[in-house]
Amino acid sequence: MDGRATGTEQDLLQVLHEGRPVRPVRGTRAADLDGRRVMAWWTGFRDEVLARRGELDGQAPALVQTALAADEEVTALPAGASPGQVFAAVARGASRVEGPLHPLSTWFDELAQACTGDVGTHELALAAEHVTHPADGTGAPVLQAMVPAARALADAEAARVPAVTALTAAYRAAADGARGTARAGVVDPVALTVAWFFERGTVV
Repeated sequence: MDGRATGTEQDLLQVLHEGRPVRPVRGTRAADLDGRRVMAWWTGFRDEVLARRGELDGQAPALVQTALAADEEVTALPAGASPGQVFAAVARGASRVEGPLHPLSTWFDELAQACTGDVGTHELALAAEHVTHPADGTGAPVLQAMVPAARALADAEAARVPAVTALTAAYRAAADGARGTARAGVVDPVALTVAWFFERGTVV
């Protein structure tokens, strides 16, 4: 396998809205993400998982359950919730489900602790430092997408780029990692979901 995505794989890795690809914003928005934009990031990702559950193969029930459990916590938040409160709510809900995305609940919890205000590249990279993974990035599909994304966020922090640009780099890295999980032309659905998550962060 040469690592390149087929047309089908490329389509799966795109975020869609009403059947049309949503193009990432290339760092043209405000540098940091406030509570409203973080909430939009979460709800966009939730909607992506629910609308495209048919593309998630046998992992769909666990992935949908995780999204819904997290959303229960998020929807209980007061109006005007801070980024840290949103991420903490996602972490609480995701941690209730012992499924393939469970490792990400730790990252959401780290984000909640890192975000004392708006979310910048520093907070994203700081939280990513705490992702538990093998040194070479192999292993569980969630880590095969998450580890490259974490490295991209660290590089973005070193380059001092704004958060949306950092998330674009994280999405590309996660998508490449997801493509590496393909077997018989099928991208692992858990890794695919991680790629969707980071791309949703680029369009808020």
